[in-house]
Amino acid sequence: MKKYIIQSLRLTAVLLVLLCVLYPLFVAFVGSFSIGGGGGEKIMKNGKAVGYTAIGQSFTKPEYFWGRPSAVDYNAAGSGGSNKGPSNPEYLQQVADRIDTLLKYNPTIEKADIPAEMVTASGSGLDPDISVQGANIQITRIAVYRQLDEKTVEDLVKKNIEGPLLNMFGPSKVNVLKLNVALDELKK
Repeated sequence: MKKYIIQSLRLTAVLLVLLCVLYPLFVAFVGSFSIGGGGGEKIMKNGKAVGYTAIGQSFTKPEYFWGRPSAVDYNAAGSGGSNKGPSNPEYLQQVADRIDTLLKYNPTIEKADIPAEMVTASGSGLDPDISVQGANIQITRIAVYRQLDEKTVEDLVKKNIEGPLLNMFGPSKVNVLKLNVALDELKK
């Protein structure tokens, strides 16, 4: 019995060192070579950090591109979905309200043109990206509110399209924060 206890304690000590010390140090070392040095890619504006590219933010003013709705109000400390199913009346009302808001501020689009991610919250509630279609349906509104040519806004969207991972995994997308910062820079 004593033999097994000593072996168990040794194994526990080895695993503690391996998994609680060496592995985190290895991950931190590898992360230091990534964009942002492992701390995430910060977006800077006028020398001040305005956000991270991996965390969605709330944009509600009509002169900005809107991102995907969040069930947790973009709180990165407590990410999560709403846990409401597609037959839940409250959830259906939220989606209907979001559709109405999009149609109100974007009168040139049809209900069928609205991509699902623009009216449904994600599982994390922190999605920083929207589809290219989600950005394109907002171009006219942005051009009107910012008094810009639609072609200028369309070109800006095209410049901010990020292709699929390794050009083969996933869809093309647009980071809303990067796009809105570029939009503000365009106005200058």
